[in-house]
Amino acid sequence: MVTISNVVQKLVDDRVYIQESINQNIISYALLANQLRPEIEEILGKQVKKHAIEMALRRYSDQIKQKHKKISFDYSSDIIMKTKICDIAVLRSNTLLMKLKKLYDIVDFEKNDILNIIQGSSEVIIVTNERYKNKLLEILKDEKIIITEENLVSLTMTFSKDFFYTPGVIFNIIRNVAWENINIYEIVSTNTELTFIINKKDAMKGYKSLEKLIQS
Repeated sequence: MVTISNVVQKLVDDRVYIQESINQNIISYALLANQLRPEIEEILGKQVKKHAIEMALRRYSDQIKQKHKKISFDYSSDIIMKTKICDIAVLRSNTLLMKLKKLYDIVDFEKNDILNIIQGSSEVIIVTNERYKNKLLEILKDEKIIITEENLVSLTMTFSKDFFYTPGVIFNIIRNVAWENINIYEIVSTNTELTFIINKKDAMKGYKSLEKLIQS
């Protein structure tokens, strides 16, 4: 049987900003209950008292706060920002995979240049420095380019090996960035590194949001 508590938990779980507001104690449960009431009544197919919704929210808020407390991790890190990054999405094909090997010959890794290749089931994302864009497009001239984004920056954090084994760390970092209304184009992670690709206009906001996390 679906209860008010079940529905409230589902709606809150689907809205990361509500969770963040609850965790920071900056939300009015009465106002939130009013906002969620029509949706809850539609799901349950009956009228629901606002007080019952408010009580369910307060009970669930304790669980949310406990979850956040359980994420124990040392976020100490330098933040490395690299500018003039481009992001190219290409339709995946048999010929594309052979051409991707050529990219490693044109990128100068000794200068700490970037080349991230993210393969999905139907497309491939290539993140690299803008100065390689023309050469890259020449290599891919017979492939289907889905989209090309420029004026991007990368923000990289480096952690201890605990990063790989601690649940919730990536989520916690992402929500700090998302809270600043920053669009994340790509997320690249390794065992000890996490990199965000964002628009140049959001570079300082993104940097400061990560800096707050380190200093908290």
